[in-house]
Amino acid sequence: MTTQILIAGFGGQGVLFTGKCLATVGMQEDKQVSWLPSYGPEMRGGTANCSVILSDEPVGSPIVSSPDVLLAMNLPSLDKYENATVKGGKIFIDSTLIERKIERSDVNAYYVPATRLALELGLPTLANMIMLGKMIKETGVVTFDSAAEAMKKVVSAKHANLLEANMKALKTGYDYAE
Repeated sequence: MTTQILIAGFGGQGVLFTGKCLATVGMQEDKQVSWLPSYGPEMRGGTANCSVILSDEPVGSPIVSSPDVLLAMNLPSLDKYENATVKGGKIFIDSTLIERKIERSDVNAYYVPATRLALELGLPTLANMIMLGKMIKETGVVTFDSAAEAMKKVVSAKHANLLEANMKALKTGYDYAE
């Protein structure tokens, strides 16, 4: 089975880090993995997206042009990639920053107020981990336990003090019910 995931938003929202976490989880679960980050010239505030492919078979191309799963962290990303998502795909929307509903009826949409939840938790920079937790719950593409274990590898020793906060945000997203 192959799942193509596109994570998109503004630079500074943790889009690339989210993809790196997901790719690390995939490797821990012995999946074939591709991680392809992409960002505009303005790292912070410019556009950023990250393609992640998790598969049981070798990955031929790292490019995700028709995602099975879309994590949209801002309105320009939803506008750009909504119609590219495959029929039957899943779209996760940070409903704090994106007020509109999706226009398609052939995909499953999940509206997660990730930015608001992150602020309420006192973790204003971790809306991305809340979105990742919800995506893991709803897709089952990787397990929560593997994600929690991978977090220990992805959060650098320099930022070890942020491990607990990342775990809290991931769990919040995983437990979030619309």
